[in-house]
Amino acid sequence: MIIYPAIDLKDGQCVRLFKGDMDQDTVYNDNPAAQGAEWAADGFGWIHIVDLNGAIDGRPVNEDAVKSIIKAVDVPVQLGGGIRTLAQIENWLMEGVSRVILGTIALKNPDIVREACDLFPGQIAVGIDARNGMVATEGWVEESDMPATELAKMFEDAGVCTIIYTDIDRDGTGQGVNIDSTIALSKASSIPVIASGGIGNLDDVYAVKRASMDHNINGVIIGKALYDNRVNPAKALAIATSEELEVSTLASNDG
Repeated sequence: MIIYPAIDLKDGQCVRLFKGDMDQDTVYNDNPAAQGAEWAADGFGWIHIVDLNGAIDGRPVNEDAVKSIIKAVDVPVQLGGGIRTLAQIENWLMEGVSRVILGTIALKNPDIVREACDLFPGQIAVGIDARNGMVATEGWVEESDMPATELAKMFEDAGVCTIIYTDIDRDGTGQGVNIDSTIALSKASSIPVIASGGIGNLDDVYAVKRASMDHNINGVIIGKALYDNRVNPAKALAIATSEELEVSTLASNDG
C-alpha cells in the first residue's frame, strides 16, 4: 500500500480544508517546494498535489507552486484540480507530473478521460469525490445525481490507472476513512482505489491497510494528520509496507 502525503494549494500556500470548505482552511506552509522536499525526505514515494483554486475556477491556477514542488523532489507526483482539457493534461505531463487526476471532467465529459487514457497510458487517474455516496464536482461545490460507484463503473475498460476516492464529509475531520464506502467503490470496478479523507492517526492507517489486504485498495492519502504530527511518517510507512496483517502493534495514537 502506498501512502500519498497531500499538498493542497490555495493562493500559493499549503493548506488543509475542513470538509472541503474553501472558507475553512488552515495554512500549514507558505513554501510548497519546501513542504514537498520534507515529505520526500521522510521517505514517501509519491506526493499528491491538488490545485484547490484550480478546482473552483476550472483551470490551473497554482501553476508556479506546482512547478516548484516538482523541481524540489525526486519522487513522482500526481496532480489534480482544474484540469479540464487534453492540452492541459499534456502540458502537466511535460512539466514532470507523473499522473494527472481528472475529477469534474470525468463526470461532465467522460470521453476526454477515455481519450486521455489512450494518449497517455498509465498516467490518467480519476478523482471521485462524494458526499453521501453521490459525486460532487467543481471543487466539491456542485452535487450531482450520479452515485460514486456508477461513475467508477463507467471507466472499467477505459484504461484509468487508479481511482482516488474521497468522502468529503470525512475530509479534514480526522475521523477515519469511510472504509465501507471505499470498499464498495473498490468492488464496483477492477480499477485500483486510493482512499482519501479522514485519516487522523495510525489506527486509521492500519484500518485502510487491513482493508487493502482483501480488496482492490492500494493507497491512502494523508494530509492534516501529517501536518499536525498526529501520524508519524516512519510508523505509517512501516504499516503500509508490512506484509503481515497483524501490524496493529505498529499503530498507536501517539503518532
